[in-house]
Amino acid sequence: MRFPLFVEAVARRAELSTDQAATISRAVLQTLGERITADEAGDLAAQLPDDVGGYLAAPEGAGATGAAVEFLYRVAERSAVDPAVAEVGTRAVLATLRETVTVGEFQDLVAQLPRGFDAMVDPIPRPPYDV
Repeated sequence: MRFPLFVEAVARRAELSTDQAATISRAVLQTLGERITADEAGDLAAQLPDDVGGYLAAPEGAGATGAAVEFLYRVAERSAVDPAVAEVGTRAVLATLRETVTVGEFQDLVAQLPRGFDAMVDPIPRPPYDV
């Protein structure tokens, strides 16, 4: 999935313009890159096209921690939107990531996020049981 297709999926989910969805997608990916380990960012980026995964590269000295609220304020600041729009956009980006990478990789990503993110991430469905 190239970045324009990723953005289209985010725009549809969040009911945002394509431009706004692109800005928020970049902000969410950059902020995720600051919140997860470099190894996890590399693993996640490896399953994304270069033009999407490249936004996960954290600057030197990154590794910020913080609650989901702080994450949303950072996304809002980076994308110059209201925190409520940042939350809707963040949910859409996470849902799009969930569909783009393997279940295991998405679980690894979510495991590195603070508990407050549980409300923004749809549960990962369990495989059906054989009956």
